[in-house]
Amino acid sequence: MNLLEHTRLMADYNRWMNQRVYAAAARLPADAVAQDRGAFFGSILGTLNHLMVADRIWLRRFAEHPARFAALEPLRGQPAPTDLRAVQHDTLPALRAAREQLDATIADWAGEVREADLDHVLAYTNTKGALWRQPFGLLLMHFFNHQTHHRGQVTTLLTQAGEDVGGTDLLELILTRPPAESQG
Repeated sequence: MNLLEHTRLMADYNRWMNQRVYAAAARLPADAVAQDRGAFFGSILGTLNHLMVADRIWLRRFAEHPARFAALEPLRGQPAPTDLRAVQHDTLPALRAAREQLDATIADWAGEVREADLDHVLAYTNTKGALWRQPFGLLLMHFFNHQTHHRGQVTTLLTQAGEDVGGTDLLELILTRPPAESQG
């Protein structure tokens, strides 16, 4: 599997896990979703909002790639969020609807990325105003790893609230796909 195939797999995993996490969160009362549970972003809702903010920040940066990914066109004219704790939506249903749209954008964008795009060194400014330059392929891996990291926190918060998300390993998704063709 090359990095391009991995990127597409991770976009699918992102969407699949978000559907599971949001379904579990929706089974809780709204006050339980918003309850401060001592996590880095406070609540389940706070952590899910952080994921939305961070994804929008990175996608806005990726929109400036010279490949000019069509799926990211709507983000080019928008300012990137600057506060990693910003509340994008204060209710789970509104956040879930926005998440579903963003996950569709991520899947469409991942389908547009080409092998030649991965080695491009992308210049961007972080939320503290510092200029960085990193290979696009490495930034993609960070993008998806960051999602997995914080979704892991959310699944812990959901478990503490009495909701089981079920299996969260990437292997769970891989096993739902047809087996790879044999090499022999």
